[in-house]
Amino acid sequence: MTEASLEKHLFTHNSISSAQLGCGMCRYSIGETEYKSRVEQVRKVLARRKLDALYLTNGVSMFYLTGYSFISTERPAALVVPVDGKIAFLGPLLEKDHVPLETRLIEDVKTYVDYPGERHPIDIFCEFLREMGLTKRRIGIDNSLGALPTWGYKGEALTRKLEAKFVDVSDLVPSMRLVKSEEEIALMRESCKWANLAMGLLQDYTAEGLWDVEVELEASREASEIMKKTLGPDYVPKRSIFPVNLCYRGQIGEMSAIPHSMAQKRMIKTGDVVIGEAGVDVGGYTCELERTMIVGQTTDKQKRYFNVMLKAQDAAFDAFTPEAKCSDVDKASVSIFKKAGLGQLVKHHTGHGLGLETHEPPWLDVGNLEPLKSGMILSCEPGIYETGFAGFRHSDTVLVTDDGREVMTYYPRDLESMIIG
Repeated sequence: MTEASLEKHLFTHNSISSAQLGCGMCRYSIGETEYKSRVEQVRKVLARRKLDALYLTNGVSMFYLTGYSFISTERPAALVVPVDGKIAFLGPLLEKDHVPLETRLIEDVKTYVDYPGERHPIDIFCEFLREMGLTKRRIGIDNSLGALPTWGYKGEALTRKLEAKFVDVSDLVPSMRLVKSEEEIALMRESCKWANLAMGLLQDYTAEGLWDVEVELEASREASEIMKKTLGPDYVPKRSIFPVNLCYRGQIGEMSAIPHSMAQKRMIKTGDVVIGEAGVDVGGYTCELERTMIVGQTTDKQKRYFNVMLKAQDAAFDAFTPEAKCSDVDKASVSIFKKAGLGQLVKHHTGHGLGLETHEPPWLDVGNLEPLKSGMILSCEPGIYETGFAGFRHSDTVLVTDDGREVMTYYPRDLESMIIG
């Protein structure tokens, strides 16, 4: 599909006009000023808790504070934020030249050659912390091991090897991420715009006789190409390999009843219920857009399940009120399924937080009594799944506002628009 035909297609769907294709923002990532503000907020918390430094092993938290993103492996890596002094990155040598390309906030880069090495990296980290004058200080830490236990990593806990007093602050950065700033909301809004565009490609390319993987790859490639051409040289994905990720993930026909299906061996055929997904990296942030579509003619049962799902999502949207709790949204959608006699087909809660990760707090779950707050961004995705038949789930990205909510994704939801071919 050409860029011109894509614009025409999406204008027809009332998704976005050609005049709106370009982004009004001057950049496609969080600005350095906001990163500095986040660091200062962390330092104020550390000071209140009488802590001398923060030691982070979570790569998402490191990115949130500094804008530095890297591929996390078995090699230990950490970010140290002292109350006073330079922010330091502790990690493998292969990251040394990478850090200054991504951020100016990390001024001290301390490296070891590789893991496990002649000396274990954690022993070297202890030496680094001594050099920083933190040996006998109070350090907030998000992981007592001092390294993420991934990809077969083994090592003695940092907290057992150093004289410093370590305090668990694993909640610190995640709690900061719950409510999005204006810059974060702008990036998420841009992500939603391109997800709407991309979903049109996925739907257009889908046809009987094709393998869902080839559809996903072609649609993702073309959507990414158009996005890059439109946004220009300043755009680059920050936490993903591809700008746009479109997929069915094997949710084809009877496998659409498996919410976390991974792959499908057979080809798409007429009568299949298919669930497509779109995510777009803008500044490291991503929205979520999912649509249940049907290839060819629909059956009465498919229509019934689809329309009940749509009604449940409408009820969930309406439950985003200023005084609502996360649990209220889940209860609202589930009540619709129960009234329709389909409550037994519900397999997951109504939604979850979105931002730097595709799943992050808060959870729209009956057991979560946390109040919704203006600035939170969540998915709204009630679904029902009948084994051997099909699954039905739309997902939209929702911004909580002072007076309720804004549905940030706007791809068509009605059954007629979701018929392929």
